[in-house]
Amino acid sequence: MMKLQTKLALFNLLSRLVFSALFIGFLPLIIERINVRQTDNELVNKREEVISLISEVGIEPFILSDTAAGFGSYNILKEEYISLERASTDDEWNYIDITQRIIDNETIDYRVLHYSLKIDGESYLLEIGMSLASITYAARNIRNVILVFLGLFILVTLLSDLAYTARILRPLRKITGRLGETSFPSFDVAEPLVTSTDDFARLDRALREMMKKISELFRKEKEITVNVSHELMTPVSVLRSKLENMLLNGNPDPATEAGIEESLRMLHRLKALVNSMLMIARLESHQYLREESVEICELIREVTGELEPIAEDGEVTVTLRCEINYTMKNANRSLLFSMLYNVVNNAVQHTPKGGRIDIACGESSGRFEVSVSDTGEGMSPEQLDRLFTRFSNRPDHAGNGTGIGLAITKSIADFHDIAIRVLSEPGRGTQFFFFFSVNSL
Repeated sequence: MMKLQTKLALFNLLSRLVFSALFIGFLPLIIERINVRQTDNELVNKREEVISLISEVGIEPFILSDTAAGFGSYNILKEEYISLERASTDDEWNYIDITQRIIDNETIDYRVLHYSLKIDGESYLLEIGMSLASITYAARNIRNVILVFLGLFILVTLLSDLAYTARILRPLRKITGRLGETSFPSFDVAEPLVTSTDDFARLDRALREMMKKISELFRKEKEITVNVSHELMTPVSVLRSKLENMLLNGNPDPATEAGIEESLRMLHRLKALVNSMLMIARLESHQYLREESVEICELIREVTGELEPIAEDGEVTVTLRCEINYTMKNANRSLLFSMLYNVVNNAVQHTPKGGRIDIACGESSGRFEVSVSDTGEGMSPEQLDRLFTRFSNRPDHAGNGTGIGLAITKSIADFHDIAIRVLSEPGRGTQFFFFFSVNSL
């Protein structure tokens, strides 16, 4: 897709190119007409100069009285000539045509003005000619100058179009920049865009009003999530306590005991879900502190150490390779632990026996990168599209999972300005990439 600035510049360029092509098509005809008219005017002017000269000095210097010889003059390059001789007829001539002349055994085409005049009762014929070769040469020079000027005109106007459209579209870039910097529904509605373009001003007002409404809706949603989660925690804790007391103090039969244990497991999952929802709401509200310096490689070793028994039970090999030491500043250690733990644990849960999980840390394009690759089930493109959407990727065999772990991972990554990229194919495993901000290096 092209930018609006580029599209406008290309449209203006194409319109000028079409106009230029039409102009160049008619250019030879235009130049020929202009050049012929200019040549004819020059011939007429020279005729008047000759007549003026004859009026001053008389005809005798040009015509010998005792012979029929006349006057003829050619310039050294044979581009022009002037001829004056007695006429054998009293017809009046005043026209211009193309005539051939043989000069030094060379036939040359001239555009010639023929003009008859009477002096002292005698008729004379005056001819002034200009070679077609010189006329064509002048026309070619004019055409070349016009083409160069036309090319420069197109180039200059293209650059000016790009500069002008860049200037008038600057408010639009500011609007898109504001939206791009918004990682959660929050928009500075108190700072209207300064622009002289009414369309951009109206767009900015509409966007600010829309973001204000969205921000308010999300605020209410967070309040509801927090309030409901807090309200759920009390009955969940009470029920859990009562069920545990029933197991400890009573002597239930095996069926009742199994039911109580299943209920406790359900309560544990519910409590984990409530805590997860509370965590996401607090992350989106930036209620967590980022005041710690965290060594990422050491943190990953803790994650793999905690998951090692589960991986061994599933006969999954986990390897860790850290090429460089990296310390992330202004971070929350417990949140980063949860982020990495969710991804590695998810890889362990979905990698079959005999599979492998490789964790690598290193520098890539000036950023610190952590990759988690497994040889597990992999995901379809549809699953990748909704990977970080809450409750959307929980499989039927999720066991004790809440279906919200990867949504928490994404929220924690956004909170720390960490970019995430995921590659996966069904049956070929999954790769998670974490790119830490350059500012934190």
